Amino acid sequence: MAPSSANDKDGLLRLIREGSSLSLAQQLRLTFQLSLPAIMAELSSIAMQYIDASMVGRLGADDSASIGLVSTSLWLFGGICNAAATGFAVQVAHLLGANKPVEARRVVRQGLVACLLFAVALAAIGAAISQPLPAWLGADPAIRSHSSTYFLIFMLCTPFLMIDFVASAMLRCSGNMRVPSLLNMLMCVLDVVFNFFLIFPTRQLSGLGISLTVPGAGLGVTGAALGTALAEAIIGISMLLYLVFRADELRLMLDKGSFKPTAACLRKALHISAPMGLQHIMMCSAAIVITAIVAPLGSVALAANSFAITAESLCYMPGYGIADAATTLVGQSIGAGRKRLARSLAWIAVLSGMAVMGIMGLLMYCFAPLMMGVMSPVADVVALGTDCLRIEAWAEPLFAAAIVSYGVFVGSGDTLVPCGMNLVSMWIVRLGLSSWLVGSMGLRGVWLAMCIELCFRGSIYLLRLASGRWIKPQLVTNPQIG
Repeated sequence: MAPSSANDKDGLLRLIREGSSLSLAQQLRLTFQLSLPAIMAELSSIAMQYIDASMVGRLGADDSASIGLVSTSLWLFGGICNAAATGFAVQVAHLLGANKPVEARRVVRQGLVACLLFAVALAAIGAAISQPLPAWLGADPAIRSHSSTYFLIFMLCTPFLMIDFVASAMLRCSGNMRVPSLLNMLMCVLDVVFNFFLIFPTRQLSGLGISLTVPGAGLGVTGAALGTALAEAIIGISMLLYLVFRADELRLMLDKGSFKPTAACLRKALHISAPMGLQHIMMCSAAIVITAIVAPLGSVALAANSFAITAESLCYMPGYGIADAATTLVGQSIGAGRKRLARSLAWIAVLSGMAVMGIMGLLMYCFAPLMMGVMSPVADVVALGTDCLRIEAWAEPLFAAAIVSYGVFVGSGDTLVPCGMNLVSMWIVRLGLSSWLVGSMGLRGVWLAMCIELCFRGSIYLLRLASGRWIKPQLVTNPQIG
């Protein structure tokens, strides 16, 4: 492998760990180099959701609604998995920043075992509630069976999803954004292929004077769940194999160590993960309550809500990509004891995210009808979803501030106060306004409430970022001036 230069990603990360100064241009370059692959991975994830939504949308509003009904519940479990993985990955970032790769690999081993055991327990809980869940959410009896099956298949795949989360989080915190990004893009391709054959029945496709018989399982909603679950399982295993045998600093084959989680490692992980997990549980619970508010509006509103959420994610996923980069940059800077550099990189990441998502919000406003039309042929669904997207477009810059600032706080290990900020914003502002506005404005009122709440959340996050209170002295493991 060729030696890294002072201006490539690895060379710049080495400067952080060695205590060397980084110019503004180098900080911008490093933020860009880490953000770009992460953004591409997030966009590929959204492409997968678009494809799923578009394919299922061709089956009709009821099938689309059956997936939309349980989507927030799946986000709940997925977010808990991500929080658990992050508790160990942030430790890895701090240890690598302090030039302690052997200790970092010990955390990787313990994190893999602890998170996998946790995922098995979550899968069992999800399977147990899959049958009654649609009824709890107030769904029409016509869509309950498909919703239950879709949720059950995804929950049984939770251990593979957890492996993907843990391995990719470890790689990203080491500065390796490229491999997780490429594998997540491959997952999208696999998802398309599996869905193509599993959702639709055997059919004739014609074009350029050629007619082909394409085999298909005709499983509909069940096929969509199986296709995505298979893709996630293949990529999760691939990500784990790369971490064990190929990763530069974290390759577990470099030395021998115990996989038994220690109390000290678990305590540190819990300190980071518990507020994240609680926040996600409470926020997704609020989202589920909002789904229950939307459900009585009918299948058209439920489908429009689900598709609009998927469409809007095209705007905010770049923010999550930049947030991943911010977690790595701030985590390694904190581990190296470089508080001033952590602050500088944090602001560069947040302002970059606001600029990117501001542009994406403008594009979403202009192309909302096209974005909805790709996913549903139902005119009423497209029209309602378009109105919702155009309301939400105004919130994108401050939504970016919230997303990327949270990535900064996670990188520093500061998750408790942001948890409280999120809960107040979601449960008091969004839920309160949604309950009030839905009666007079229907689904549009729910999305107006979301827009107002995201602007509020972004504003209070910027205030915390400016205060500098997110840098905890006890987390600076190797104090330096810069």
